[in-house]
Amino acid sequence: MEQTTQPAQHQDRQPGLESDMTPEPKYDDPLYRASGKLTGKVAIITGGDSGIGRAAAIAFVKEGAKVAVIYLDEDQDAKETQQSAAKYGGDILLLKGDLRDRVFVREVINKTVETFGRLDILVNNAGEQHPVEEPEMITEQQLEKTFQTNFFSMVALSLAALEHLPAEGAIINTSSVTAYHGNPALIDYSSTKGAIAAFTRSLAIKLSERQIRVNAVAPGPIWTPLIPSTFSADKVAEFGKDTPMKRPGQPCELAAAYVYLACNDSSYMTGQTLHINGGIIVNG
Repeated sequence: MEQTTQPAQHQDRQPGLESDMTPEPKYDDPLYRASGKLTGKVAIITGGDSGIGRAAAIAFVKEGAKVAVIYLDEDQDAKETQQSAAKYGGDILLLKGDLRDRVFVREVINKTVETFGRLDILVNNAGEQHPVEEPEMITEQQLEKTFQTNFFSMVALSLAALEHLPAEGAIINTSSVTAYHGNPALIDYSSTKGAIAAFTRSLAIKLSERQIRVNAVAPGPIWTPLIPSTFSADKVAEFGKDTPMKRPGQPCELAAAYVYLACNDSSYMTGQTLHINGGIIVNG
């Protein structure tokens, strides 16, 4: 992937919109060659309307999976994901709602199974972050909201999915380099990602007896709508330049990792994390 930079920009709403980014993230790698690794499988991908979730959804469709894409309120981005999947004959179910609502969590599982007849793969990818200059600026409301979105909803959806996940099923959680490397401006966000790492390892041990694998991907700085909707314009212009590769990653550069963890290629891998971060050494 060629080295890229992005101009200063900011969006005043979170989640951000992929369609308002300059340049728009690359979610579909034209060099990716599918081989039917997920034929006949059904997946749920939260936050699948844009960014990493969209890239994973398109790759899953290319590999033969049917996908339920869960999103909050980004209708335009969600429809773009659905239309992009359709170019490959993909079957995508769009489900709009707030995963902090446990009724919606149950609805996600039920509608996916009702529509596609089964559930094989759960990708917990939805998240939010709110930087602060000093730790004392983290309000109780922000702390609870960040944990509800990033961690509690993930646990709730994972437990609800267990009713349907078969042997050789897979749960894939999106962690972050911040869980291992830390981030002084994102203390609460980094803490949720640390919780995800522990959840992944613990659940993997327990579910190994059911032959369900649980793994994670820990992205570094990836060019997604979360970035301009989180940081100031000047910080966005410098985003990713502090990595050894001197650039942010593109969502499509993570897609194959999600395919790997979802398919039988990773049959002897559970409780592990793939670090795709532009060369940052975390030893985690």
